[in-house]
Amino acid sequence: MNYRIPEIAKKYTEYDMIQKHTELPDFPDFRTRLLFAFLNRHDRLKATSELYALVTSLVQLGLDTHDMVADTNDAKEKKAARSRQLKVLAGDYFSSRFYHLLSQAGQIELIRVLSGAICEVNRLKMNLYMMMKQLKVTAEDYIQQSVAIRSRLFLSFGSMMEEVYQSVWPEVLSCFTRCEVLFEELFKAESVERFRGSWGYWHIMQHGTKEDRKALQSGDVDAGKLRMLVLKHNVPVHLHQLLEAALAQLHAKVGLIDSDKLTDELFSCSEPFVRLLNKPKVLEEI
Repeated sequence: MNYRIPEIAKKYTEYDMIQKHTELPDFPDFRTRLLFAFLNRHDRLKATSELYALVTSLVQLGLDTHDMVADTNDAKEKKAARSRQLKVLAGDYFSSRFYHLLSQAGQIELIRVLSGAICEVNRLKMNLYMMMKQLKVTAEDYIQQSVAIRSRLFLSFGSMMEEVYQSVWPEVLSCFTRCEVLFEELFKAESVERFRGSWGYWHIMQHGTKEDRKALQSGDVDAGKLRMLVLKHNVPVHLHQLLEAALAQLHAKVGLIDSDKLTDELFSCSEPFVRLLNKPKVLEEI
């Protein structure tokens, strides 16, 4: 069965009202494709692999959409208020599709499993939020917690897979998600808004001077000042090295899988990471 989850998901995500008045997070394609690849190797789960991957991606999209909602509703401008309201509604809608699709298919047990995972995701997010608020987060803490949050829904399927894949699934998922997080972090220094709370932010808070930390905490950093701080602390270089190491670990784990077809598919899933690392002058462009 060919992978076509993003196309199927458009039925639920591409509404004129949403596209016109607000933005959605990126579709969780890396983890969804990974889940589909593993489920599709299981004779018993192959028939439902597309449904399982679809509903999990919609739940993840719903959670990610809610994460984009501003902490406060101070914005008085009508357009901003409408965008915020639509993010809330869109997140609720994507999550509701998960219940509807699984109940229609009689998959009540999976509703219970994923509902429990959603609760755990929210708990992990709250823990990270509190650590951030108290400035108790290191750059590596941030990556580890981000990986745990992003992978939790998908981790739920481990016990359903063939026994030969049950032990390797959490390891490959964790390695893959770490690559995905680092991949995205490389681009967060491009804007002041995205940089706050990123790996680079916590790296500078951990290793920067008192003046550097004060500037970040005060929010008194424009694009020029941000670029100076990013280059001063070699943020792209460090992230590039971390992604390189994470990709090597991922490929080592994938290479141990006793299935040429699955191995080939997983290596194919990691191609965007490889291309970024091999891109000429990638560090100068970020």
